[in-house]
Amino acid sequence: MQFSPNEDHNFSLSKFESMLKTNDVFFFDSSEFENIAQHYLDSGKVGLARKAIKIGLEQHPSSTILKLIQIELLVFENKLDEAEKLLDHLYTLESTNEEVYIQKANILSKRDQHYKAIDLLKNALAYSDEPSDIYSLIGMEFLFVDDFASAKDYFIKCLREDIEDYSALYNVIYCFEFLDDYDGAIEFINDFLDKDPYSEVGWHQLGKQYFAKKMYKEALTAFDFAVICDERFIGAYLEKGKVLEKLGRYNEAIENYEITLELDDPTSFAYLRMGKCYERLENTSLAVKYYYKTVHEDPLLDKGWIAITDFYFKQENFQKALYYINKAINIDSENVLYWRRSAEINMRLGFLEEADLAFQKTIELGNYELETWISWAHVLKQVGEFDSAIQALLQALEFYPDHAALEYMLAGMYYLVADSHKGSFHLKNALKENADESHMIKELFPTVYSRTSVKNIITEFKKPSP
Repeated sequence: MQFSPNEDHNFSLSKFESMLKTNDVFFFDSSEFENIAQHYLDSGKVGLARKAIKIGLEQHPSSTILKLIQIELLVFENKLDEAEKLLDHLYTLESTNEEVYIQKANILSKRDQHYKAIDLLKNALAYSDEPSDIYSLIGMEFLFVDDFASAKDYFIKCLREDIEDYSALYNVIYCFEFLDDYDGAIEFINDFLDKDPYSEVGWHQLGKQYFAKKMYKEALTAFDFAVICDERFIGAYLEKGKVLEKLGRYNEAIENYEITLELDDPTSFAYLRMGKCYERLENTSLAVKYYYKTVHEDPLLDKGWIAITDFYFKQENFQKALYYINKAINIDSENVLYWRRSAEINMRLGFLEEADLAFQKTIELGNYELETWISWAHVLKQVGEFDSAIQALLQALEFYPDHAALEYMLAGMYYLVADSHKGSFHLKNALKENADESHMIKELFPTVYSRTSVKNIITEFKKPSP
């Protein structure tokens, strides 16, 4: 009875592992050792791969492939000098072996010598009967040096060798997108589809390019073709749902998201989009139902927690909004979006100390939006922390120099702490930037505005030139 290739492979692995356990020495031919070593290397079982290579080379010291796998392992372990010595020796014996050039290029790439790696890979092409893999490696090296135009050209060469190389297709599209050349991508994919009109991946990628250009009707047609090519293509249904949302066809979008739930395990993304659609349709009970499903399916998805929080915020149910944003913060306390919403909700509820802490955390986590600074200063003013408000506004001015609203607020705060000199200084700065916003002083700091000196500065500034 003959083994199938898979059975033979499993038998070799079992026999090898049995040998290791019993310390017996079994003979394997070189191709068996090559398959065993490569299997362990691909599986990340480095120790077993090393043993297979060692024993294999003891039984077959002239095996070039085993030596190349040994070099691949050394490169994986970052033992580049040792790998290079073995390669140099192997080159003297196998100067026309493309794998020797590929491994040497791999070492150069690890050393960030990407252009030298590219030159070696181009040399390897002269000895290769199937250049597609080498084209792909050259493309990746060009990506490492941010030469997206050259990378694109080599990935296109991969596709010319093998039109079903979808990894190359994705890389070509990635290069077009990075170059912001969506028109070029559309033209390329249409040419690709002329050669392979039943490629669901091609139609899917074409739809995404149209979507990026906001050509929603064309995108919808492309995704329809993707579904025709493969009626179980979940990605196409999801993208189609997104397009239908943009077109305001929310019920149809929901139908497409429901199909994805039938084809495979439910995803938090589909639940979230369904919730958004139901909210647009003003079906609040179903909207919140699917938001609940979203956070249950994936508690780490911040968009789910934000959706349910924003839902209750818009309903002016601030207590429930606070409840859910606090749950989100308990799961991920470093999410700046959560803290920003927490600050806003606490402000609405009049929990000013909590709002102050939330704004502090928001700033610490890198949210430097103008509205964040201004809202924080308002909270600090309300709790009587005038000096802290001044410090916050001065920090804000570093990001938004000469901004009128910040200058008006600073002026008012300095007057409140009895520093009229700095108050008048910032008031004049504010008036220079935008005199039309001088009403801010009256609205935010009525006691300051009532001062004759402040009114005089404003009046003097607005007086028409002679």
